[in-house]
Amino acid sequence: MNRQIQGRRAEQRAKEFLQRQGLILIDKNYRCRHGEIDLIMKDGSQLVFIEVRYRKNEAYGGPLASIDHRKKNHLIATALHYLQSKRLQGTARVDVLGITGENQIDWVENAVEVDYS
Repeated sequence: MNRQIQGRRAEQRAKEFLQRQGLILIDKNYRCRHGEIDLIMKDGSQLVFIEVRYRKNEAYGGPLASIDHRKKNHLIATALHYLQSKRLQGTARVDVLGITGENQIDWVENAVEVDYS
C-alpha cells in the first residue's frame, strides 16, 4: 500500500477517533504556502488544529517523535494563516495524533502552542 493511501486511512481513523471523543469536524487538509493542517475541529468552543502522524512501527521513534522544530513552525504558521484568513478570534490549540500500526493511537493535546492574541 502506498504512503498516500496509508496517510488518508490514518487521517480517517484519526477523525473518527476524535469524533467519538466529542470533537466536531470543521475542515480537513487545509493548505496554504506555509504547509498543511490535516484536521481542523472544534472541542467545545475551542478550535483545534490536528496533525496526524502515522508510522507502521516505532523503530525510528514513533509518530510523535517525528514532529521536529521545523514541523512545529510550519504547523504554527499554517494555523495562524487559517485563523487570519477566517478572521477568527478566541482560543486555539494544536494537537498531534500519532497512529502506530493498526491499533495504537496516542493523542497529545496542546502539543504545539499557538498564540494569536
